[in-house]
Amino acid sequence: SPLSTKLSHNPIRTSSPYPMPRATTLHQMTAKEDEDQDDEIERLRSMAAKLRADAAGLEAEKAQQMADAAEKAFQQFDTNQDGKISVAELKAGLEKVLKTELSDARVNALMKEFDASGDGVLQLDEFVGVDRFRNKLEALSREEKRLASEAKKIAVEEEQEAALAIAKLEILNEQEPSNSEKVLSVLPYLFPLMDGLQYGRFLLGAEGAESNPFVVALAVLYALYRTIPFSGFIAFFVLNFLGGNPGINRLIRFNMQQAIFVDIALFFPGLLSGLFGLILGGAGVQFPAIVTQISTDAIFVSLLAVLGYCTVSSLFGIAPNKIPLISNAVEDRMPTIDMFDFDAEGRVVPKRRDEVEDKEDKKDE
Repeated sequence: SPLSTKLSHNPIRTSSPYPMPRATTLHQMTAKEDEDQDDEIERLRSMAAKLRADAAGLEAEKAQQMADAAEKAFQQFDTNQDGKISVAELKAGLEKVLKTELSDARVNALMKEFDASGDGVLQLDEFVGVDRFRNKLEALSREEKRLASEAKKIAVEEEQEAALAIAKLEILNEQEPSNSEKVLSVLPYLFPLMDGLQYGRFLLGAEGAESNPFVVALAVLYALYRTIPFSGFIAFFVLNFLGGNPGINRLIRFNMQQAIFVDIALFFPGLLSGLFGLILGGAGVQFPAIVTQISTDAIFVSLLAVLGYCTVSSLFGIAPNKIPLISNAVEDRMPTIDMFDFDAEGRVVPKRRDEVEDKEDKKDE
């Protein structure tokens, strides 16, 4: 029909009036952006390569200038033009350039520092230029000043220590004993001998003992000793006081202190004997007389052996410091040079006990 024919010639439009972008257009735009980025990266790489080339050229130029300057300086130092610089040429050249006099020791130190081949001369490739020589000389000068300062400081300290040692020795008598001091050093042992005679009552009271001159002399000394009231306490305090006097020879002081310790040691056998007697008496047991006699005789003989050793050793000028336990205790009480120091007024005074103990602990470490 006419109507259908018209409709067929005028079809209804169903598409949007605004055309949609095509996929090919988006792809072209992305490709364009990537191409621009690649061009920028390539340009930056070219610039970086050019900068590196320029820097390398500058470094090469600078190195060449330094090499030329070093070669020129080398020729100035090499006065005989033999292609090497000796110690004498190095010294003369540096003194001329630096306008100062150099010691042979410093020039030899420079040669040793820069002579890589160790042949005693500088070749052209070993010549580092005046500036490095100058820097090394300044470093050597600083090192010499530092060493000189340290040496001066050590010398002052050693001088002070020597003065301190002399001053201490004047106060603390650590010298070798004279013959008279050797004899005097034996006398303190009369104190424990008198107090130990009680243990020798069986031996000294035996038949015929009164005809023995040694026994007679002991009896006279003991009688005189007992005539003085509180003789034991007096002897103890006198020996203790004089034993602390640093001006007395060390051997005498040592024997005074050891005599006190030996006398104190004599107290323990009597104490033990009394305790055993008390215990046995309480149990109704009679302490055998023969045991008492043997034990007291053994104590007295041991005392005589100890005092004999101390006497002989002292007469030879040797400190009798081999008695177990007792001698070690005496050594700990003896003052030493390290126990003294200078005060603010320059006087030698004893150190505080805590300072001495700290110094001993450091030595042990």
